[in-house]
Amino acid sequence: MELDLLPLEFPSDRKRPFVIAGPCSAETEEQVMTTARQLASKGCHMFRAGVWKPRTKPGGFEGHGEPALAWLQQVKKETGMLTAIEVAKPEHVELALKYGVDILWIGARTTVNPFAVQELADSLKGVDIPVLVKNPVSPDLELWIGALLRFNRAGIKRLGAIHRGFSSVDQKLYRNAPMWHIPIELRRRYTNLPIVCDPSHMGGRRDLVAPLCQQAMDMGFDGLIVESHCNPDEAWSDASQQLVPDVLDFIIDRLVIRDNAEMTESLASLRKQIDEMDNALMDLLTKRMRISREIAIYKKEHNMAVVQATRYNEILDKRGAQGSLCGMSPDFVRRIYEAIHEESVRQQMEIINK
Repeated sequence: MELDLLPLEFPSDRKRPFVIAGPCSAETEEQVMTTARQLASKGCHMFRAGVWKPRTKPGGFEGHGEPALAWLQQVKKETGMLTAIEVAKPEHVELALKYGVDILWIGARTTVNPFAVQELADSLKGVDIPVLVKNPVSPDLELWIGALLRFNRAGIKRLGAIHRGFSSVDQKLYRNAPMWHIPIELRRRYTNLPIVCDPSHMGGRRDLVAPLCQQAMDMGFDGLIVESHCNPDEAWSDASQQLVPDVLDFIIDRLVIRDNAEMTESLASLRKQIDEMDNALMDLLTKRMRISREIAIYKKEHNMAVVQATRYNEILDKRGAQGSLCGMSPDFVRRIYEAIHEESVRQQMEIINK
């Protein structure tokens, strides 16, 4: 399904990506105005703040709601910055429009619920406002695309996606695992859809913001949405991932923006080699699956189980170690062989159950 889009045309300067910055939560009028003034002095054109902040567990600061929208009005009046907030209910949309908010974004916990997304989309029919949709908390590309399509069908044409990473059971370096292949696939399907990176929620730590920003630029993302606070250590929510405006400006100023120039003859030659290798890989996989089917015939004749756990573990361990010696991640090699094994089992099951 296609997306009928118009350019976002967000302001930026000095060949920077566009940046939406501001505190996780609008805590007090003084905190909002101080942060906004500092960001404006660094050339920031768009100010974000959390107005409604439902937390994972009750009892924490959950936002001021409508009173905070008046503070954002003042930010816009004094600094000229556009304002952006998250909306999760049609009532939020109504109040955001009443107070002249310029940009809306849909949170990850909302994107995961098609019922909530459709209610928000219906509330925006006939409204011309940019809407940015965060990826759902689970790594589900179709759910993300579905949310984008719902807003587009409601008439929202200035539409963008926010990549903030995905929740996982095994927490490692990042608060939300980047899983870059998912937004890359989104870009492949919708080449004209702007994609914004949220390094604050992805990293969960301020020391990870800079490298994540650069990774996003290396992958051709269009902009950034970053949490910035005038006194982050005293923030009422997500203190560990917020930056002072000076540090954010330092990071943005030193980003390397990659050139999207047309393919050169040298690059075309290298890509041709990749195509040849891919063809060779397909030939090898075809031969491997043919042998797997021959093994299935043997197992059927000798009444053997399809999955031989000892043999499977041996393959994973041996190929993982081999991949490491060849300069590849053992996890990467393991995932490849898990996928190959899954297809091999599927084909063997077909033969055994005939």
